[in-house]
This record gives sequence, structure tokens and C-alpha cells, in this order.
Amino acid sequence: MSVRAQRINKQEQEEREVKGRPLVASFIIIAGTIAMLLAMAASVSLGAADIDLKTVWNGVFHYNEELTSHQIIQELRMPRAIVAALVGGFLAISGSIMQGMTRNPLASPSIMGVTDGSTFMIAIAFAFFPGLNYLGLMSFSFVGAGLGAGIVFLVGAFSKGGLSPVKLALAGTAVGALLSALSSGIAIHYEVAQDMSFWYAGGVAGTQWLQVKFVFPVAIIGLALAFFIARSVTILSLGESVAKGLGQRTGMVKVLGTVVVLLMTGAAVSVAGSVGFVGLVVPHITRFLVGLDYKWIVPCSAVLGGLLLVMADIGARMINPPYETPLGAITALVGVPFFLYLARKEGRGL
Repeated sequence: MSVRAQRINKQEQEEREVKGRPLVASFIIIAGTIAMLLAMAASVSLGAADIDLKTVWNGVFHYNEELTSHQIIQELRMPRAIVAALVGGFLAISGSIMQGMTRNPLASPSIMGVTDGSTFMIAIAFAFFPGLNYLGLMSFSFVGAGLGAGIVFLVGAFSKGGLSPVKLALAGTAVGALLSALSSGIAIHYEVAQDMSFWYAGGVAGTQWLQVKFVFPVAIIGLALAFFIARSVTILSLGESVAKGLGQRTGMVKVLGTVVVLLMTGAAVSVAGSVGFVGLVVPHITRFLVGLDYKWIVPCSAVLGGLLLVMADIGARMINPPYETPLGAITALVGVPFFLYLARKEGRGL
């Protein structure tokens, strides 16, 4: 087969993938949402004190403040389950947007320095602004997300021979390690290591309705922007030259996509700490199932990401009861092998 024929076949394959699989995507959204709601019910039910599902139903829809089980459901477990679903969706959408904009299969908030940047600024907030309220902490997390991503792309921009996916991932890993080390140094020197330990491990234990109150508007804004640019990201994922040839304002799309990533990752880190690899694994699974149309990738990633993190949170409580395993460790068990597979695959063209 000639080179020209191979290119035509590849182009036809990409066009078929871009069209997406709406039936499969619709099934994933419906079935995934049902599965996530069931997982959230299980999350509320399971814990140090197991509560049967009938009591969970009554605690949610027929709340009686005199019952201890209803208080546990309303004040402790419901916010935790909701935040786990939101954080999983945030990270999955952030990863899918990053991969689509950069055409980098290794891009994700945890690998590109975004998560470590947020954690670094949270360490700064604890050390120099003690007593800062949650909204201020979230603001520092947003700034840190932008700082981490900016440094990674700045370092990658000076890479000799172009910015390949593996080189960008290596830059992200190096910058992330640096920011993580600085965070640890600040935490130890200013004696806030105990406060920072939660953000290093990652988790949604102790989540309250206050976090839900602040994070929920971010979910609405981030989802609205993600849906708004979904079609543009689909075109951009085929290549910047193709997008410009179709009249795409690539600069504006990248700016809006970056805002989505910073908003969602910043909010996720501010409430759940460093939870890695969700934004790497879920978008790949979603694209495999529904194709390259981001009109379907965005909602499906949100649903699958939320489901994954709710299930991981259940696992974190079940592995070594009554103690909790860090949520970041659970997601790493899935994400690290997947990352190594992708790095090996992409590294052939390094």
C-alpha cells in the first residue's frame, strides 16, 4: 500500500472516530449515572458503622435529627459521597480537555504539574496565612494550578527538537517533584506538616457541606465552559493546522480550555488533596468507547470519573478497616501501570 493510500485510510479512520458513537455514549451516561448513584448509596451505607440502605433512604428523604444514624448520613457521609463524585468528574474532564488541546495522550492534571502546583500554594497558604477560610484556600489552589501548568509548559517550550508528549510528561514529572519537595520543606519548616498530610495523601474524609457549597458553582461553570468548547476541542484534537484551516480560533479555545482545567483541578485539590491518575485513565477509556467527539467525551468522562472515585473511596475504607487507606494510593494502583504503558507506547517516537 502506498504512503498516500495509508494517509487516506488514516484520515477516513479519524473522520469515523470524530463522528462518535452517540448510542454507546448515551448508554454510558444513563447506565453510568445509575451506577454512580448506587455507588454513592453504598458509600453512604458503608463505614465504621454500617447503615442499611433503608435507613440511608430515610436519612436522605425523611431526615430525623434525633436519630444518630440520620445525623451520620446527613452530616458526614452524604457530603463525602457527593464530593467524591464531583472531584472524580472534575479530574476526568480536566484530563480529557488537556489531552484534546495538546494532542498529548500523557497529559493529565497529576502528570503536568497542575496538582502539585495547587498543593504547593496550599502549603504557602497554611504557612503564611494561618486561619484562612475555605474560599481563600480554594483561591490559592487555583493560582497554584496555573503556576504548575505554566512552569511545565515553559520548561517544555525550551526542549530541543520539539515538544513531544513524552518530553512534556517528563517536564511535568520533574516540575511536580520540585513543587512537591518545596511543599514538604515549607510544611516542615513552618510546622504545618500535620495540616498538609491530608493534601499529600488525598481523600474526601471529613468533607462537610461547606466544601460542597463552594465546589458546586465551580462544577456548573466548568461544565458549561467544557460543553461550550467541546466541538472546538474535537477539531483541535485533529491538529492545529487542520483547526486553523477550518477557521478555528485556536488561541481562544486554548484559553477557555485552560480556564476549565485550572478551575476544576484547583477546586478538586482544594477539597480532596492530591488524587492522581484519574485525569489520565478515564479520558482514554472514554475515547476508546465513544470515539473522538468531545461532545460525548466530556459528559461520559464526568460520569465515569465520578464513578471511579466513589468506588475508590469505598475501597479506601474497606481495605484496612477501621483505618482509611489514602485515596491517592488507590487511584495510583490503577493509574501507574496505565501511565507506564502509555509512556512506553509514546516513547518509541521520542
